[in-house]
Amino acid sequence: MWRGIKRHWQLYLLVAAPMAYIVIFKYIPMYGAQIAFRDYSVVKGFTGSEFVGLKHFRAFFQSPNFWLLIKNTLGISLYSLVVGFPAPIVLALALNEIRRVKFKKTIQMVTFAPFFISTVVMVSMIMIFLSPRLGFVDHIVQGLGFESINFMGSPGYFKSIFVWSNVWQGIGYGAVIYLAALAGINPELYEAAKVDGASRLQKMRHVDIPGIAPAAIILLILSVGQIMNVGFEKVYLMQNPLNVSTSEVISTYVYKIGLLGANFSFSSAVDLFNSLINLVLLISVNAVAKRISDNSLW
Repeated sequence: MWRGIKRHWQLYLLVAAPMAYIVIFKYIPMYGAQIAFRDYSVVKGFTGSEFVGLKHFRAFFQSPNFWLLIKNTLGISLYSLVVGFPAPIVLALALNEIRRVKFKKTIQMVTFAPFFISTVVMVSMIMIFLSPRLGFVDHIVQGLGFESINFMGSPGYFKSIFVWSNVWQGIGYGAVIYLAALAGINPELYEAAKVDGASRLQKMRHVDIPGIAPAAIILLILSVGQIMNVGFEKVYLMQNPLNVSTSEVISTYVYKIGLLGANFSFSSAVDLFNSLINLVLLISVNAVAKRISDNSLW
C-alpha cells in the first residue's frame, strides 16, 4: 500500500483536500447532533446538558406545524423533481440534434447564463417581474383583460414560481452533464441506426436515451436523496406573511426555531429527522435502481 502511495503521491495529494473538507465540515460536526437528544445549554456544553431522549422528536411530531411542514416540503420537492429532472434531458437531446454550430452555442450560452446569477439577485428579479402594476408579467395579464394579480402574495402561486424559476436558472447547467454523456456515445451506433433507416426520433429513442441513462439514473438517485432538502436561502427570501402557509418548509422552520428562537435542541431534532428521511430514501432508491438497471451509487 505504501509503495502505491509513494508511486502515485500526486493523485493522493489531489484527493487529500476534498477528503479533509468532508471530514472537517461533514463528519466532525456529527458530534454535535447529540444535542437533539439533550436539553442543550451553552454553559453546560454538549455532554453536560441533560439527556432527554426522544423528547424533542415527540414535540415535533405533536406540533400543529408538523403536517404543514411535511406537506409543503414534499410538495415543493416532488414538484421540482417532476418538472426539473427531465427538463435538462430534453434540452440536451434538443441541442444534440442542432447542426448549426453557432446557433447551438448561442442557445447553450443563453440557457447556461442564468446559473451564474446569485440567489439574492434571482429572487429580486422574480419580485420585480411579478410585481403588481410594475412588473411586465402583470402588464401582460392586464393587457389580456384580466385583473392585476399579486403573485408573490398569493399562496397558490408560490410553488410554481419557485420551481419554474429554478428550472430557468439550472436547466442549462444540468444539460451540460447530459451533453457530455451524449458526446461519449460510440459514433458507430449512429451509423448503424442510419443504415437501418432510423429517423431522428428513433435515433434519439434507441441510441441517445440509452446512452445517457446511466448518468440520468445516478442524478435521479441523488435528487431523491435530497428530496426533503428544498433549500433554505431562496425559500426564505421569497417568503412573506401572505404566502407563508405554502412557503414554510422544514429548513426555514429550523432557522426560525433554532437560531431566531434559540431553541437549539428542538431545531436539531427536526433537522436530524429530515436527514434520516433523506438517508432512507437514498438507500432505498439506490437499491431499486441497482436491481432494475444495474446502475447505482454503490
